Amino acid sequence: MIRVVDLYKGFGAQQVLKGVNLELAAGKITTIVGTSGCGKTVLLKHLNALLLPDRGQVLVDGVDITKLGQKDLYQIRGRFGVLFQGAALLDSLTIFDNVAFPLREKTEMSETQIHKKVEERLEQVGLGGMGYKHPAELSGGMKKRAGLARALVMDPEIVLFDEPTTGLDPVLATGIHQLIARTQEIFGFTGVVVSHTIPQVFEISDYVALLANGVIEEINPTGKFQSSQSPLVQQFIRGETEGPIEAL
Repeated sequence: MIRVVDLYKGFGAQQVLKGVNLELAAGKITTIVGTSGCGKTVLLKHLNALLLPDRGQVLVDGVDITKLGQKDLYQIRGRFGVLFQGAALLDSLTIFDNVAFPLREKTEMSETQIHKKVEERLEQVGLGGMGYKHPAELSGGMKKRAGLARALVMDPEIVLFDEPTTGLDPVLATGIHQLIARTQEIFGFTGVVVSHTIPQVFEISDYVALLANGVIEEINPTGKFQSSQSPLVQQFIRGETEGPIEAL
């Protein structure tokens, strides 16, 4: 569904992506792992053109989205849902209204239809009956669940997860990972997760890709990735400071 071809991106003198090539399988969860600051989130933001590359292509069903005008790009982005690192909820709105926001802004659905769909999504992420609360009244894990409900409310084909368990304790992180896997089974979306949470993330991933030194050094089905003899993969999995992965 998504193919990244020879992608380069820099910020000033810092070259972050140095020729990324990556194919993401439709209907599967691919997790992009790598050290903090290696460019995972930068790469993720290219997948729906929130960032544009210095050069290279991002193909969604064969269409290079880096070349699209605003109208066509808007339509492509409608196929994506995003769970942001901090959930990005609007503090002034209730959880119900946060989840309903995309439906009210982008569709002609009636309030009755919106109410039914929002309640359905809140129930599916374990927040049934919690829509009246505001973000400040929720725990970190509950905010992530609300963010996921909002990401799913437009029935996206592709969902991007930017460090979905950042700031959560191991128990809550496991819960969010399980929720991602369960909702993917229900909705069948193509999931792209960026994370450095090892080994928990292996449990939800169909494929794992290692971003290191500005490129995808390896991508494989999860089991094959874990057993890889690549020094880069083993250095990352073991958390070793010495090895071929460049330290920041």
